[in-house]
Formats: sequence, C-alpha cells, structure tokens
Amino acid sequence: MSKLRVDLNADMGESFGPWKMGNDEALLEVISSTNIACGVHAGDWDVMARTMKMAVSQNVGIGAHPGLPDLQGFGRRNMALPPESAANLVRWQLGAAQGMAKAAGGSVRHLKLHGAIANMASRDEELARACYTGALSVDPKIILVVLAGTAQQRVAEAIGARMACEIFADRAYHDDATLVDRSQPHALIHDASIAAPRIVEMVREGVIIAESGKRIPTRIDTICLHGDNPGAVAIAQQVRRALEDADIEVQQFEGGR
Repeated sequence: MSKLRVDLNADMGESFGPWKMGNDEALLEVISSTNIACGVHAGDWDVMARTMKMAVSQNVGIGAHPGLPDLQGFGRRNMALPPESAANLVRWQLGAAQGMAKAAGGSVRHLKLHGAIANMASRDEELARACYTGALSVDPKIILVVLAGTAQQRVAEAIGARMACEIFADRAYHDDATLVDRSQPHALIHDASIAAPRIVEMVREGVIIAESGKRIPTRIDTICLHGDNPGAVAIAQQVRRALEDADIEVQQFEGGR
C-alpha cells in the first residue's frame, strides 16, 4: 500500500503597507504551498514582492490568490459580477502574480480563489467556470486548487483542468461540503488540539467531516491553514506534526486531472 501524502497550503501576503496581517515568515517554514494575495482583496505590490521572495527562498510552491475588489471587507463580502468580468478579474490578478513571481526567481504553479468569490463559486458553476477559464486562458497548465466536493471541483473536472482538491483545517462544513459562513457560531476552529486530529482522520478516511458529523467521501490533495487566524502558526505546526506522526507525508501536490 502506497504511503499517504498531502500538501499543506496557507493564504498569505495579505498585509497592506504598514498594516501587518499574519505571520508569513513562520508559516512558510511549515507549509509546502502558499496562496499569495494579488493586491485586490488584500496585499500590495511591495508585500507581494517580499512574500514571493520568501516563498522562493523556502522552496514553497507559489499560487495566485485572486479575490474580489473589496479591501475594506477583505474580499469576504459577496459581489455580483457578470461572468466575463469575473474572468477578467482573475486574469488581471494572475498576470500580476506571474510577474512578481518571475522577478523573485520563481513561478506561479497554482491558483486558488479567495473568500467570497471562492464561496460563491463553490455553489455557482457558471461563476466557477468563468473564473477557471479566465485563469486557463492565461496559463493552460496552471493547477486549480478547488474546494473539494463542490461546484468548483465539478467544473474543474468538466473542463479537464489540472486540479488539487482542498479541505480546511480550521473551518466547519455543511453537509453539502460547503463551508459554514464565518458569521455563524463554530464556523472557525481556533484550537490546534481539535484541528490536528480532525485533519488526520479526514485524510486517512478520504472524507470531509461536516459539523453534523456526516462524512462526505472526497479526494484530498491539500489542506488549507488560514494565515489570518490568530492561532495559524500553532495550528499549522500541530497539524504537520500530527500528519507526520500518523505516517502521512507532507509534500507539494502534483495537480492531476
């Protein structure tokens, strides 16, 4: 029987000017892939440059993390976008990420939608298709990181894209594999002693464990650790330790179809 392997990713590069968000340096020592904000929902050109350089120096896989144009709301407020506009929004941010990564001596290997646009695309196949075809029009070989078991995964499969299926260490799930809204009680998991064994169980069984206790069979390629969670570094460290103690190897995803 082959050894279980899984990627650990985190969202970062979300600081803005002198305002600091998260501990990117510490997270980069734990994870194998990073999703870097593209200056639209968070981040700026200088933050992108620094974060790209750090990722390259740590040999961490670089991903573009496009979000909605909503700095005040951190890209977490829903916004109505026509499909072509959504596609252009993703193209624009991916292009910026590619330029900054190249200047840092690296390259963008994957793309993961952020916040509200990701949650909307987990339910709306038309929006997911617009975002993903937009990305693929810029880089046909890019790996799409999709929310496992949702419309994102169905669309990525339908268009034949390379993809990595993602679950979350620090979020609660509905029975349809979508995430519980952050405004709801128990939506976020801040306790590393709860998050770590829960993730090991999900990876071993190949399931998402919903808040109700329902088990949803799914492909799992990568685990997200949110960089803006106050306990992000502790959760990341304990999740990685728990995976390794369970003989589950942490490595970058390959992005199969």
